[in-house]
Amino acid sequence: MKNLFDIRGRVVVVTGGAGILGRSICVYLAEQGARVAVLDRDEKAGEALVGEIRAAGGDALFFATDVLNREVLVSNREAILGAWGQIDILLGTHRLLSSDVSLPNLSLLILDEEQRFGVRHKEKLKALKKNVDVLTLTATPIPRTLQLSMSGIRDLSVIETAPQDRKPVATAVLRRDDATLRTVLERELAREGQVFWVYNRVQGLERVAEYVRKLVPTARVGMAHGQMSESELESNMHKFWHGELDVLVCTAIVESGLDFPRANTLVVDQAQLFGLGQLYQLRGRVGRSDRQAYAFFVVPDTEHLSEVAEERLRIIMDMDYLGAGFQVAMEDLRLRGAGNILGEVQSGHMGRVGLDLYLEMLEEAVARLKGTPVTQDVETELNLGLPAHIPQSYIEDGRERLRCYKALTSATSGAAREEVALSMRDRFGSFPQELVNFIAVLDFKQFLSHLQVQRADIYLDHVRLVWGDGQTAVQPERILQLVASMKGARMLPPASLMLPLPADKDFAQGLQGLRQALENIRTPGSPGGTA
Repeated sequence: MKNLFDIRGRVVVVTGGAGILGRSICVYLAEQGARVAVLDRDEKAGEALVGEIRAAGGDALFFATDVLNREVLVSNREAILGAWGQIDILLGTHRLLSSDVSLPNLSLLILDEEQRFGVRHKEKLKALKKNVDVLTLTATPIPRTLQLSMSGIRDLSVIETAPQDRKPVATAVLRRDDATLRTVLERELAREGQVFWVYNRVQGLERVAEYVRKLVPTARVGMAHGQMSESELESNMHKFWHGELDVLVCTAIVESGLDFPRANTLVVDQAQLFGLGQLYQLRGRVGRSDRQAYAFFVVPDTEHLSEVAEERLRIIMDMDYLGAGFQVAMEDLRLRGAGNILGEVQSGHMGRVGLDLYLEMLEEAVARLKGTPVTQDVETELNLGLPAHIPQSYIEDGRERLRCYKALTSATSGAAREEVALSMRDRFGSFPQELVNFIAVLDFKQFLSHLQVQRADIYLDHVRLVWGDGQTAVQPERILQLVASMKGARMLPPASLMLPLPADKDFAQGLQGLRQALENIRTPGSPGGTA
């Protein structure tokens, strides 16, 4: 990760710079040519870090600080300005949200681990300066943020390329069993690795740590949770970093922002109580080197999980490949809803406006602001006179069949639907004729909505299309030309068109040919039409 950006000569202030994560940041910034101001309460560690940076040819200064003391912070600022005359970049925590923080020249705001910030936090940060550019980073965007991006309000970039030599984390769901868990721990310790054992209740964490000690008496076991004193927590994390602990029994405090290359086994105790994004983030704590990593999600009983918990675990098991964060977030959006975009709720469904209607209105408004033509599509009503469905004999499981129905009908384009279809074919085999018909009808319906067709009666040998009042997507004179050129086609009053399907082609091919013919009746310049 060299030369990602040019910060040579820039002054970077890092609060908590002598800690485990801050230390790595400071060293990296100094290697890139930045002048680093290390702010921390630990003078000994801070001075040692500055000495290390200078010995490597970098430029750094240490300032003893207390981020809760305004006078100390003001003194730090004046000292930095006195030494270097400027502050270009500030790396900090939620302390930046405090009312006494002023950043008058702020031009770029970067939020790392965006899922850890609430709506109020984000709005307050943006209010530090109007018209500020905001970049949010996360492996698992919350549903509200993801929906804002998909609606066009925010730009979205996805990085799916894994670091070199990185391997996917092998994932399994385990029923609690002492012998199995003992084997898991012993196998990791035998290869001189480390283990995260996550139990998300401070009450009872000591009991869990004692349980781990009984499983493997030779293991060096430590604890980490948010109610520990700062010094004790940092001491335990420091020991784990330096290999003085084999197993770290902890809460979800380790969910994000930590990089321990030697920790390559994760055990999530009571995994059914964690959210989907949490499970994915926790799995990301291991497998951060070229060694094979393992994640075990432990549940009391695999047979009696709630439907929601079972669905979360199924998703995290299915999406065990590198770069799956975006797809996990999409599934989380599907499970929890997009949240209240008008308020502070970051997941769930809008109760007053109606989510689907609101998002449709939102997308139209965004398109108008961007100067993009707004397509006035209609929801075409279908009446089918042929078998078009997913047969039970093809997918026996009712819930899985329903998921496939939803995936196919929710696809926003033919390419997206084809991707879903390929996935189904890989899992369940060649399509029966009923499913082939169903996919062909869905593609055709999407096309008809662009033509503002109100109703379509579809049979094996013909199609009847009905338009409502006020349509603008097709030209009547072009319909007359189509009827005149196609054998068997005819107009039906008051606003219907009957078109035959060729007998020498299969149903899907016939619909595709009909679609090509109907392209010619579009109004020139209409969205999706010809100029």
